[in-house]
Amino acid sequence: MTTTQLPSPRRRSTASAPVRPPLNPHRRRPRYLREQISGWGMIAPAALLLLAFVFLPAILGFGLAFTNARLISPRPVEFVGVDNFARLFTDPTFWRALLNVSYFAVVVVPVQSALALAMALLINKKFRGVNFFRTVYFLPVVTSMVVVSLLWMFMYRKDGLINELLSNASFGLIHGPDWLNDPATAMPAIIALSIWQAAGFHMIIWLAGLQSISGELYEAAQLDGASRWHQFRYVTWPGLKHTRTLILVTITIQALGLFDQVSVMTQGGPLDSTTTIIYEAVRSGFKQQETSYASAISLVFFVLVLLISAVQRYLTREKD
Repeated sequence: MTTTQLPSPRRRSTASAPVRPPLNPHRRRPRYLREQISGWGMIAPAALLLLAFVFLPAILGFGLAFTNARLISPRPVEFVGVDNFARLFTDPTFWRALLNVSYFAVVVVPVQSALALAMALLINKKFRGVNFFRTVYFLPVVTSMVVVSLLWMFMYRKDGLINELLSNASFGLIHGPDWLNDPATAMPAIIALSIWQAAGFHMIIWLAGLQSISGELYEAAQLDGASRWHQFRYVTWPGLKHTRTLILVTITIQALGLFDQVSVMTQGGPLDSTTTIIYEAVRSGFKQQETSYASAISLVFFVLVLLISAVQRYLTREKD
């Protein structure tokens, strides 16, 4: 009887295996420092520009709001406490400017966001020439607001293009007003211009949100027999939750900061019907040379925008 001896397991040779030396953390430190220095060097120009043109002027404006400083004045700057704010809250022009800005924001925010969403839904489809329509819709955004305001100012004249179109469409029965020189139509004219000019920018944001929604959700909704309206209501609209929060905040801030159109087209008139907070601050600071009063207006505007943004963020927060 013979027995078969099983081969014994081979022992692993430790002599032939290369032994890696332990990593020395001190060797990686110079490379890490070089990366850090390179990163700080890249952001340094932008940081210096922000510091020089944003943060320092904001801090300086906060301090000037409590003084009697003027743009050009031989008298020394003195601390006056809250005198500028007391004057501000009793100034009827400021309250009229606040009312105009509120009216502008209440109309522009829903209308512009809805128009931009409709445009985004139209160009979200795949069809021939879609890039052409995207370019056309976005073209007013890249055009300077000063140029756009000048063009629309000529269109709003008594003998301008808009009144000519109204007269021809009504066979001479309707004669449009002098849009920018009438207190009843000046602000609606600026609202129409602002919506037309900025809708393309928010269309791009809506479009990005639409393309982030999974197509499988629409396929499942179609299999369940959902109509286009139900697909929009139960798939598209919930999927745009974060996008519409961003849209709401950005349009509101831009609406409250209305300035360019008013400065070019109406200069706050007629009868302060288009005066805004920012325009009043610029007029007080540069034309009237009341730097401290303009700083007080800017500080109040900053607090107002901060409160409105916080309320909007709270109302649109994710609820557990």
